[in-house]
Amino acid sequence: MLDKSYLVPWGKRGSLSTDTEAAVLAELVHESTPLPAGARRERFERSFAAFVGSRHAISVNSGAVALQMAVRMLDLAPGDEVIATPQTHRATVQPLLEHDVRVRFCDIDPTTLNLDPAALESLITPRTRALLLVHYGGCPAEMDTVMALARRHGFLVLEDCVHALGAHYRGRSPGSLADLATFSLRNAKSSTALGEGGLITCDRDDWAERLHLLRAPGRDARTAHPQPAGLPGTSYAMPLQRGGVRPGSDATMPEVVAALAQAQLAGVGTAVARRRALAGRLDEVLARYPFLTPQSAPAHSAHAYHLYTCLADHQELRDRLVLALDRRGVEIQLRYFPQHLLPQWRHRGHLRGECPVAERSWFEQHLNLPCHPMLTPPQQDYLIEALDGALAELNGGAPAPAGVPATVCGRG
Repeated sequence: MLDKSYLVPWGKRGSLSTDTEAAVLAELVHESTPLPAGARRERFERSFAAFVGSRHAISVNSGAVALQMAVRMLDLAPGDEVIATPQTHRATVQPLLEHDVRVRFCDIDPTTLNLDPAALESLITPRTRALLLVHYGGCPAEMDTVMALARRHGFLVLEDCVHALGAHYRGRSPGSLADLATFSLRNAKSSTALGEGGLITCDRDDWAERLHLLRAPGRDARTAHPQPAGLPGTSYAMPLQRGGVRPGSDATMPEVVAALAQAQLAGVGTAVARRRALAGRLDEVLARYPFLTPQSAPAHSAHAYHLYTCLADHQELRDRLVLALDRRGVEIQLRYFPQHLLPQWRHRGHLRGECPVAERSWFEQHLNLPCHPMLTPPQQDYLIEALDGALAELNGGAPAPAGVPATVCGRG
């Protein structure tokens, strides 16, 4: 929270790197094939689609661009309504500001912190065109209920899987649970591109074709000036693709990024396993102090723990715990501010009280503990000791014995 060095820092890198990545970079430096050729990109897309169980994976140059393009696939028209979760990073819902639609924010479940299916049904109207949700922190949303409502009422579902690579829901992977899904490969994720990168997954062939055209408009623009017959050089005699020439910037993932992302994909399981192991140790500490409750996934889901989130009984307790951990050298984050209360959404008429569970969670209860695979064993041990010590301090100075719940001190 303060500008200082931490004994247990918040994760700047969420994936694991090996000599494989260095070897990939060395190979690319000496590559004779033109790097924009796309062979590595196409290989990575096939591998990623297989990893999440989707028919198609279209790579782009960032997670934010992936969301923008996925929202375009929804074909939103003026007057349409879109339901969205408020418990997410602003990038999830930011693309909706570009469309003349009404956004209805759906409150969250107080345990999973994902969109609450019970609250969702009351927001659905004949004008509902789409739903945007996130698997918050890596905890899968209750997708069976959500998709059943979507099919009954005829709207599309876009899942933001920015936290969820490596999670599972009823034996399936996020990215294959809805109509469309997006991923980010930014540095804090369990699989990265050592910088920026993103993907969109879907099962529809027509959407995949449209996404390819949106990603690289220049691909079909070549047909505007065919190569004169009989001259040597690259052939441009390809048929004009559906949709013709499209304006815009090239969002293609560079070959270097794709090659690194391909190497990183093999390490997702190890990175997520390390997160889960540390989360299990944190759970054991919190179990002795019932005034602090961890976010939990349903029994049929496997949490990826991109974030380890817990909820305090009340704001004073949360604030005192954050400061106590900060004094001990543990860096704490609070993620995320309720989206409907950001200025750009308040400008559209959204007010406090619209999503009371999400608001109480962030303003009064919510904190995130460091939980990433780059923490060394000594750092992990110190984190456990610091957390237990801070909670004991809040418990009146007495640590709770293992298996014995503590009694929280008063608010005064």
